[in-house]
Amino acid sequence: LAALERQVFDFLGYQWAPILANFLHIIIVILGLFGTIQYRPRYIVVYAIWTAVWVTWNIFIICFYLEVGGLSKDSELLTFNISRHQSWWSENGPGCVRKEASMSGIKGLDNHSYVSVIGCALEYRYIEVMHSSFQILIALVGFVYACYVVSVFTEEEDSFDFIGGFDPFPLYHVNEKPTNLLFKQTYLLPFPTGFSSMEGMNK
Repeated sequence: LAALERQVFDFLGYQWAPILANFLHIIIVILGLFGTIQYRPRYIVVYAIWTAVWVTWNIFIICFYLEVGGLSKDSELLTFNISRHQSWWSENGPGCVRKEASMSGIKGLDNHSYVSVIGCALEYRYIEVMHSSFQILIALVGFVYACYVVSVFTEEEDSFDFIGGFDPFPLYHVNEKPTNLLFKQTYLLPFPTGFSSMEGMNK
């Protein structure tokens, strides 16, 4: 649900790189849930590996908006240089007031308008940082849970006997007959055709 919420706001802001990352994340989460329900440890392992990638991605987003390591939040890196859109929260954050001023008086900028945003209670980059921090927290919890579930499934597979289940006596176990019964069965076997008695055999 947190990934879907984030996906919606990234779509509104035309942030193409986060949109693709969120889409992959949602697919992997569904795969992990399927693996948990259907007892498929391999799918859960894939989810656990993805959580490490997801944490790395969100750390990058935090560094991007805090402008760490030469990154700039005003760059077009997250939009693949296709457009100059920024985060949806930059104009629609809590308390933000959006104003448009006509640029018709300036040569070459006719029919354009300048958008200014004032009165924001919280700068948009901090909202994005909080989003990424929350995703990191969820991913860490998911990683621990995935490791626990895989360990439980592995223990169950090691202790399960595919023939007899958990029963110490196999399902197809056949009790041996007493020796005297075997001798009786041998003694009572029918005589060959043409011999009705022991006397006939002597003849």
